[in-house]
Amino acid sequence: MDKVTVLVGTIEALNGGAVQDGTQEVEFEGVKVGSYTEYGFSDRTGALTDTRGVDETLYKTADGRLVVHIEDWSRWQGEPTTYTLQEVTPEDLAPTGRLAQLGAEAGFGRPLSLDEALEPPPEWEDVAA
Repeated sequence: MDKVTVLVGTIEALNGGAVQDGTQEVEFEGVKVGSYTEYGFSDRTGALTDTRGVDETLYKTADGRLVVHIEDWSRWQGEPTTYTLQEVTPEDLAPTGRLAQLGAEAGFGRPLSLDEALEPPPEWEDVAA
């Protein structure tokens, strides 16, 4: 196992060039299992952009826990980048879990069953109501 160092907290480059850094380092013994990047949408046109996004990195710790480091980032001045660390379960990484794309990249994926494929995604529930 390697020594892994990640950040938690928020950092923001302000419009005047100053940086507000509220991050802290977290160290643990672990191994990187996989990672996934989802690019964000631009506020102006609604198009996909590479100036905002979320990076998810899955680690297996020395004591066997699965943890995900999430960097919700923006390359725009005045918009924060937020780092979090969360313990996850194999169910979170399964094809219908909240981190399904990361799970697929990290080897937790499998083909969906017909019933799973026919279920509307959770974000559709708000539209139907």
